[in-house]
Amino acid sequence: MGHSSQQIKSGFIWSALDSFGNQAIGLVISLTLANLLGPSAYGLVAMLTIFIAIAAVFVNSGFNSALIRKVDRNEKDYSTTFYFSFAVSIICYLLLFFCAPLIADFYEQPELTLLTRVIALVIIIQTLAVIPRTKLTVEINFKSQAKANVVALVCSGTVGLIMAFNGYGVWSLVFQQLTNAIISVAMLNLLSPWKPVEKFCKQAFKELFGFGSKLLAAGLLDTIYNNLYGLIIGKQFSAAQLGIFNQANSLSTMPATMITGVIQKVTYPMLSNMQGDTNQLDKAYLLTLKIATMLIFPIMFGICIIAKPLIAILLGEQWQDSAQLISILTMALALYPIHAINLNMLQVKGRSDLFLKLEIIKKAIITISLVITVPMGIVEMCIGMVVTSYLALIVNTYYAGQLSSVSQLNQLAALLPIAIITLISATVGYVVGSEFSSNIASIILMLTVALTCYATLMFILQKSLVLETKKLLRGA
Repeated sequence: MGHSSQQIKSGFIWSALDSFGNQAIGLVISLTLANLLGPSAYGLVAMLTIFIAIAAVFVNSGFNSALIRKVDRNEKDYSTTFYFSFAVSIICYLLLFFCAPLIADFYEQPELTLLTRVIALVIIIQTLAVIPRTKLTVEINFKSQAKANVVALVCSGTVGLIMAFNGYGVWSLVFQQLTNAIISVAMLNLLSPWKPVEKFCKQAFKELFGFGSKLLAAGLLDTIYNNLYGLIIGKQFSAAQLGIFNQANSLSTMPATMITGVIQKVTYPMLSNMQGDTNQLDKAYLLTLKIATMLIFPIMFGICIIAKPLIAILLGEQWQDSAQLISILTMALALYPIHAINLNMLQVKGRSDLFLKLEIIKKAIITISLVITVPMGIVEMCIGMVVTSYLALIVNTYYAGQLSSVSQLNQLAALLPIAIITLISATVGYVVGSEFSSNIASIILMLTVALTCYATLMFILQKSLVLETKKLLRGA
C-alpha cells in the first residue's frame, strides 16, 4: 500500500523532531558527562563498542530491512523475526559473558571483564522492541518513536548524570546505556503493543533470511570496519587517546547520521512502494540525494571551521586534541548521506547481493588505508578515513547508477555545484572569523558569514532546488 503525501510530510516532521530533539538533549548530557568523567572513562566504554555492535548486527540479521521492504508481510513474518532475534541475542550475550576476560586481557584493562558482562545486557533488552519499532517504521509513524526515544534519553541521561556527580566514573556511562534500553523498550511496547501470536515459520524465515543474509554479511563487514579504528587505537594507544578519538568521531558523526536517518527512515519505505514505477522512483531518488546534500554539506563544513574554538568552550583543555580530529573527520562524513541513500537504492531494488559486493570492495580499500596510516598515528588514520570515504563514493555511485537512470555522472552533475558553493562559503567564513581572539565571537562570525554566503549562492545558482524543497516541506 502506498503512502500519502500527508503521511510522508508527517513522517519527515516527526522523524526530524525525533532526531534533532534526541541529539540536542543527548549532546547536552554527553558534554556534561565528558567534562565530569574525562577521556579515559569514555575510552573504556569505547573499547567494548565493537563487540556490542557486532552482536547487534547478528541479532538483526537484515530482517528489519527485509520486513520493511516486503509488501505482503504478516504476523508469521513478525513472530518468526522476533523468535530468531531473541534466540540470537541470548547466544551473543553468553559468548560475550564468557569471553569478557579475554577482552580485558587484549586491552590490558582488567576492569573490562565486569564492564563487558553488564553492558552486554542491552543486546537482549533491545530485542524486545524490534517488532514494535519495525511496525511503526512501516506505518511511517515516527511520532510514537519520537516520544519513546525522548523519554528514554531523558531518563537514562538523568541516571548517568546522577551517578557521575556521585563519583561512579565509567559505570555512569554503562548504566546510562542500560537505562536507555529498558525505558525505550517499555515505551515502544506501550505505544505500539505487540506480542508473538504465531509459531516460528520455516518458510517465513527462509524468505526473510534470503534477503537479509546478504545485508547481515554486509552489515557485519561495515560494523567491524567502522569500529576497527577504535579497536586499533585502544590496543596501540591509551584509553584516554581512544576517548579523545571516540568523542571526535561521535561529535562529527552526529549531524551526518541524524539528517541521513531522518531522510532514510521516511524514504526507504516510501521508495519501496515505488518499485513498480521506475521513472517515479528515479526522480524521487535523485531529489532525495540533492536535498540531503544541500542540508548536510553546510552543517559539516560549518563544524569543520569552528571545531577548535567550539571544543575550547564546550569541553575544555583535556579534550582540545579532539578539535583537529573533528575538522578532519567532518570532511569524510559530509558524504555519509550520499553513501547511505545510494545503498538504500540497492535494497529497494532487491539487490542485497550487490550491496554485499560493494561492502567487500570498500573494506579492502579501508584495509589498505589502515596498513599505511596506523604506524603514522591517529591524525594520519583520520586523514585516511577521508580518502577512503571519497573512494567509496565512486564505488557506491557507480553500482547504484547501473540499476537506475541516475548514473554516476548524473549524481556528480547534480551534487558538485552544491559542494563547490559550500566550500567557497566555508572558506570565506573561516578567513573572516579566524581573526578574532574571542572563541565565541569567532564562532558567531564564522557561521554568520558562511551561512549568509551559502544561502545567497544557493538561491542564485540553485534556485529550482531550493523552491522544490520548500514545496515538498509544505506538502504541496
